[in-house]
Amino acid sequence: MRLALFQPDIPQNTGTLLRLGACLDLPLDIIEPCGFIFNEKAMRRAGMDYLEQVSYRRHNSWADFLAYREVHQTEYGRLVLMTTHAAVPYTDFEFKPNDVILMGRESAGVPDDVHQLVDARLVIPMKSGARSINMAISAAMVVGEALRQVRKAETIRIL
Repeated sequence: MRLALFQPDIPQNTGTLLRLGACLDLPLDIIEPCGFIFNEKAMRRAGMDYLEQVSYRRHNSWADFLAYREVHQTEYGRLVLMTTHAAVPYTDFEFKPNDVILMGRESAGVPDDVHQLVDARLVIPMKSGARSINMAISAAMVVGEALRQVRKAETIRIL
């Protein structure tokens, strides 16, 4: 399982998710351009001292990410987009071990062409009138559920 950030806007969210990746041994993909200067100093400030512990890959563009994914199909399975423009709640979805959970830009989500290319679109159900949950918190919620499902399925196979 992987977490991919599509053109993130906020370095603190990116740092938080890099730290989450380090703590959960979850690889991340950063799809540029970012809305901030992505360098070690900025990420060290946002991700604290976890930067050396996380496995992450930077991609220069969406096209570069797709090309890399095509070559590394065993690591990069279905693209699962988190979006407020979906009908399926993330808790009703059956995650697989090589899924890539894709988070859009904090300011704008992802463009329509990305929506059309993903394998699944999921939503976090919210109270009527609420716009959205912070992207890093949303990612943590979904990653937690996905890992719970995958690890439970792996435990059942072992038994």
